Amino acid sequence: MPIYEYVCGSCGRRFSLIVLTNEDRRGVRCPHCGSDNVKRVFSPFGSLGSSSKGGCTNFG
Repeated sequence: MPIYEYVCGSCGRRFSLIVLTNEDRRGVRCPHCGSDNVKRVFSPFGSLGSSSKGGCTNFG
């Protein structure tokens, strides 16, 4: 389930939304002020787990 981050063009607040389908991405409204003037923004993500199975682990 992707989690998208949005910013409201009316009140300026950021919020996250779990989006199940493309239909859910249409009609997104700000949960704070109810405006549909929202824009999806880049959201960096983190990952939990071990780095021992590949990846960049060369700290020498």
